[in-house]
Amino acid sequence: MRTGIFGGSFNPVHNGHIHLAQAVMEELSLDRIFFVPSKISPHRSIAEYASGEDRVNMLRLACEGIDGFEVSDYELRNERVSYSVYTVEHFRSNFPEDELFLLVGSDMLLSFDKWYRFEDILKNVTLSVCSREDGDFEALKRKAEELALYGKIEVCTAPPVMVSSTEIRKNFEKNQDLSCYLNENVVQYIRLRGLFGCKTADEVS
Repeated sequence: MRTGIFGGSFNPVHNGHIHLAQAVMEELSLDRIFFVPSKISPHRSIAEYASGEDRVNMLRLACEGIDGFEVSDYELRNERVSYSVYTVEHFRSNFPEDELFLLVGSDMLLSFDKWYRFEDILKNVTLSVCSREDGDFEALKRKAEELALYGKIEVCTAPPVMVSSTEIRKNFEKNQDLSCYLNENVVQYIRLRGLFGCKTADEVS
C-alpha cells in the first residue's frame, strides 16, 4: 500500500487540512493517510491549546466517512521527544511492506536538512512537500534537488492552505460562526467542550 503520514498540531483540525490531504492523496495515488497529532507543551495556555485527547477526537470527527483517512495517537502516547524520525520508524515497523510518504509544509522543507536524523527519515519515506504560500514552487524544487542525494522528494502541486488555526482560535473567543472553516461536528465538539476560550451553549444562554 501507499501510505501517507500527515503530522501537525491540528489545533484544531480545519477544512484546509482535510482538503490538502485529499488533494495529496489523489496526486500521489495514496491508499490512505494517517493524521498524527503532535504533543503540545503542558505549559501552554489552556485557552489556546486543546489537549491531545480533544485533538484526536476532533480529527476523528473530521475524518469520519472519508475513505482512507485514519488517525494515529502514536506521538501523544510516546514518552520521548516526538522527533519525526521516530514516527517514521514506527510506521515503517508497523507497515514494512508499505511505500511511505511523509507530508510536510514548504517551510519545513527549507530547513529539513537541520532536522534530527533527516537522512534516516529519507531512507524510509518519500518526502511529500506541500506549498504554504503562492509563488514558492520554484524555490521548493531547488531545495528538493539539493536533498535528492539522500532520498526521494515530491513537490506537490496542491494549492496552498489559506486557513489559519491561529485565526480560528481567536474567532472562537469572539463566538463567531466558523462553520465555513471547520467540519460541523468539530464546531459542535469545540462548543460543547468550551475549547479555545469559546463559550459553551449554557454560557451563551
